[in-house]
Amino acid sequence: MTSPAQHTRRAVVTGAFALAAGSALSLLPAGRARAAAPAAAAGPEIVSCAGWGARAASESVVVLSNRPERIIVHHTATLNVTDYSQQRAYALARAIQTYHMDAQGWIDTGQHFTVSRGAYVMEGRHSSLAELRTGKRQVRAAHCVGQNTVSIGIENEGTYMTEEPPAAQFAKLADLCAYICDQYGLSASEIYGHRDFNSTSCPGDRLYALLPSLRKQVAARLGTSLTEPASDPFQDLIDEAAAHALSPYPEYLPERLLR
Repeated sequence: MTSPAQHTRRAVVTGAFALAAGSALSLLPAGRARAAAPAAAAGPEIVSCAGWGARAASESVVVLSNRPERIIVHHTATLNVTDYSQQRAYALARAIQTYHMDAQGWIDTGQHFTVSRGAYVMEGRHSSLAELRTGKRQVRAAHCVGQNTVSIGIENEGTYMTEEPPAAQFAKLADLCAYICDQYGLSASEIYGHRDFNSTSCPGDRLYALLPSLRKQVAARLGTSLTEPASDPFQDLIDEAAAHALSPYPEYLPERLLR
């Protein structure tokens, strides 16, 4: 069992690395019509673990009987590269799994899904895609302390403290979130950033600022209205203070693990 410190995974990344360029239908809540969400019904193309060349998990992945309650958005805190190729995306997925298993000591990739800067969507932890397609259960993950049994974690390639993600990547993130919401019967308002739950800079200031837009785009894809959570000024102050106590565990992928 991993410690909370291991699971708190991000801080502002000051280093840089170069990534080696190698190598459905769901159960919906009563009264909700699938026809109302044509953009979300099919979902984006998602490359399975086998498709990008994942290694086997070190032990059995746990499939929980419950559906997730929310989606949590992350960034990988890696370089904002302009290599948008499929080859790059698959190499990223393998590097993340190597780092999470060999450096963090986890059984598999920590998050459920990854969206590359080139807008490729990949399964992260094994069985996440199969469970998403059924819409009944979720895989226990390791992407956010206190939320790993009740949320779906999505990594977005890049560091978004001062830059925004490429338009295609952000659009694909919205497609993926809409599909997850559709499959699990979630509201678009249930999309959060990692920093909403842990003391971390993730998913970066600029991507975090885009979350209201992301919720609106997801709601539009679902054909539903969006009600933003009411702001709590006292909690906002607490969150702002906590954001400065960043985790000493960065999310960057050491270059030595990518060779």
